[in-house]
Amino acid sequence: MKEIQDLIAISRYYGSDSRFVIAGGGNTSFKTDELIWVKASGSSLATIDEEGFAVLNRKKLNKMSGKVYSTDAAEREEEVKNDLADATLTKGKRPSVETSMHNSIRYAFVVHLHPTLVNGLMCAQDAEKELFRLFGEKNVYIPYTDPGYVLFKKVEENIEEYRLKYNEEPKVIWLQNHGIFVAADTIDEIKSIYDSILETLEKAVQHPLPTAERATCTCTEQLVPGIRMMLSGNGLKTLKVRKTELIKYFYDMEEAQSMIARPFTPDAIVYCKSSYLFFNDEEPEAVLKDAAVRIPEFIAQKGYQPKVLLIKGIGLVAVGDNARQCDTLLDVFEDAMKIAYLALSFGGAHPMTQPQIDFIDNWEVENYRRSVAAGATSGRATNKTIVVTGAAQGFGEGIARCLLAEGANIVVADMNETVGKATVERFNAAAGSNRAIFVKTNVADIPSIENLVHQTICQFGAIDAFISNAGVLKAGGLVEMTPEDFDFVTRINYNAFFYCTKVVSRVMKLQTRYASEAYYADIMQINSKSGLRGSKANFAYAGGKFGGIGLTQSFALELAPFRIKVNAICPGNFYEGPLWSDPDNGLFVQYLRAGKVPGATTIDDVKDFYLAQVPMRKGCSPEDVTKGALYLMEQCGETGQALPITGGQVMLN
Repeated sequence: MKEIQDLIAISRYYGSDSRFVIAGGGNTSFKTDELIWVKASGSSLATIDEEGFAVLNRKKLNKMSGKVYSTDAAEREEEVKNDLADATLTKGKRPSVETSMHNSIRYAFVVHLHPTLVNGLMCAQDAEKELFRLFGEKNVYIPYTDPGYVLFKKVEENIEEYRLKYNEEPKVIWLQNHGIFVAADTIDEIKSIYDSILETLEKAVQHPLPTAERATCTCTEQLVPGIRMMLSGNGLKTLKVRKTELIKYFYDMEEAQSMIARPFTPDAIVYCKSSYLFFNDEEPEAVLKDAAVRIPEFIAQKGYQPKVLLIKGIGLVAVGDNARQCDTLLDVFEDAMKIAYLALSFGGAHPMTQPQIDFIDNWEVENYRRSVAAGATSGRATNKTIVVTGAAQGFGEGIARCLLAEGANIVVADMNETVGKATVERFNAAAGSNRAIFVKTNVADIPSIENLVHQTICQFGAIDAFISNAGVLKAGGLVEMTPEDFDFVTRINYNAFFYCTKVVSRVMKLQTRYASEAYYADIMQINSKSGLRGSKANFAYAGGKFGGIGLTQSFALELAPFRIKVNAICPGNFYEGPLWSDPDNGLFVQYLRAGKVPGATTIDDVKDFYLAQVPMRKGCSPEDVTKGALYLMEQCGETGQALPITGGQVMLN
């Protein structure tokens, strides 16, 4: 049906443009005489297809207009919900609560959006006066009304008044502190109307929005990990930092913060709740001290944790149940900042009143939307943030991929930017509510590691586990090995573990300082069976790995008082990975060239030689190592250990 394809097209057109909707908001519809297709709750306009629409019987919907419902708000909305469900032909899909409004408008297509520019006007003190000044008297303006049946009746009443007054159907309906409805018989006309509205508003704005991004401050890691742990008493939270010129405007000016202290729209309450915390001290220790008092007070007073923090010098901080939710929180609250700033051109900000906020906060419909939007990821590492170095490919990629599947947020730290970014893109396509990021990192360079930590904290708020996996190998005996190659192998396999631990332990100490006693952070080195026994013609690699176990034991002793566990995992051979199987420079090729396997003349000879040494006749896989890493993270009684995963090839004495 062409009209349904048009409905999908117009929905995606606006749904993928953050100027018009964010967080999957807004709704659209198409109607015939008998049926109406309207966006189902939980569907996103940006990606919607025909399955994303609920189909309803208009005859049953029309009866709702004249029906008398309960005078009790909760009972009334339950009755309305049940009648909407009865009218729905596509069972299992919950139609938008605004379906009745869509049904009452006589045009075929209706597109309801929340454009930031429109809400800059609709959430302003002089909204009604400025609306008619800019767009003329032939407009339907609805003062704020609680969503649901009451709003539907208010809109229906105003539409009828418009019809009687002008003898025509209104194409635009403006809702104070809510958004706008545009209707027409073609999607081209709807686009034309929206284009005209935005053009008029852009000309009317006297204070253009600051749009520039700002670099996040390195003091972020001195502060945010501690706050994250204050908020993680009932399960790990994910925090994300955003900093722009607009955000700076609000954290620099305490008087401006009153403009964003209460929500402007119902959507803002659904995602961000209705109260927020602003911290106006610039010293990290002072903010931490303040937060340690104010966060528990906030929870005791409000009955929920703050989802939005504004910290001077740091930026806007989202507190999410998962990484996906953080993105939504930042988008929604930054939009509120834009609305407040734009409202300066129309008499100043006009937030919702407390009774209006209370209705939305307790409304079953919005609680349903909130639960759908929250998302969930389950697994043995849910909401942990784990950095894996050398994770662009090979063994590290496999470990990171397995931990992602267990619900962790993953940071792929690697020098190979092209492959690393492709790996992260693949990870995120498979992720649930967790996320992966790539940070180009040289583990032999402390400033590069410090940048890795900074980027991780800005994206996820903490580092729960750091897996030092990046390693190199150059085989050769005393004759073949050059001092330069020996230094290179040692710098990556040994020195880098020290560099990484030195930097990351600072953040972990801050986390455990503010965490419950049940919380432990983890540092792990992916070592090798060559760290447990010597390796012929491979002394540079084995020596660095032996040293890594010495570092592991020593770091474990030093960091134990801070509840930071330090362990090593000593895998056997991962034959399928590039370290071994690369046709040009893999270990099979290197060992053949170095004559490490007596009598071997082919790569297969080398492979057979190594497999014969494993009692379980199998190589070690990333899945095997991940199980070991999860075990080490879950237990709290072992630190300074070297866990062999070798198929029995190397056994501890």
